[in-house]
Amino acid sequence: MENAVQEIVAKQVLTVAKAVEDKLDEEIHALDRLDLDDLEVLRERRLQQMKKMAEKRNRWISLGHGEYSEIQAEKDFFSVVKASDRVVCHFYRENWPCKVMDKHLSILAKQHIETRFVKINAEKAPYLAEKLRIVVLPTLALVKNAKVDNYLVGFDELGGTDEFNTEELEERLAKADVIIFEGESSKFLSKSKAKAQSNKSVRQSSNPDSSDSE
Repeated sequence: MENAVQEIVAKQVLTVAKAVEDKLDEEIHALDRLDLDDLEVLRERRLQQMKKMAEKRNRWISLGHGEYSEIQAEKDFFSVVKASDRVVCHFYRENWPCKVMDKHLSILAKQHIETRFVKINAEKAPYLAEKLRIVVLPTLALVKNAKVDNYLVGFDELGGTDEFNTEELEERLAKADVIIFEGESSKFLSKSKAKAQSNKSVRQSSNPDSSDSE
C-alpha cells in the first residue's frame, strides 16, 4: 500500500515537473523568437543606415569631397556652395600664412568627407571678396546650406600664431558646425570643455567671492 502511494506521488511529481519544464521551454522558445526578431529588425535598420551612408558618401565623392581643391573661376563658387550642405572656402593669396592654412585644410579635407574644402584666390575674385567683405588673408568662409554662416579671419582664433595644430582648426570648424565630429574626434571638444571648466575653477579659487552671476 505504502509503495503504491509512493509510486502515485512520484508520478504526480514527474507530471508537475514535466509541465513546468514544458512551460519553461515554451517561454524560452518565445524569448528566442523575440530576440531573433529584434535582432533582425536591428540588422535591417543597420543595413539601411549603411546603405544610405554609402550612397551619401558616393555622392560626396562625386562632388569633390575628400579632396582640397581650388575654384578656378569666380562664378563656380556659387555652384560649389549650392551643391554641398557644408563648405569651407579658403580665400587666399600667395603668402606664407595662406600656405600654412593650406596644409591644415588638406589634412581635414581627407578626414571630414562630409564637408567640401576648397580655396579661391581672393585677388582673382574681386566681386566675391567685396561681396563677402574679405579683407584679411587667409580668411575661411564657413558655408552651410548655400549661405556664409561664419568666418575664420587670420589666426586670431587659433592662438594668434601660425604654429597652431590641425586639431585646433578642427575644433574651431566643429564649433561652427561646418564639420561633424564622430568617434574619437570628439575628444578635442571634450578637451576644450575640460580646459574651460579648469580655467573657471582657477578663477573661482583665486576669488572666493566670485559667482556665476557676475
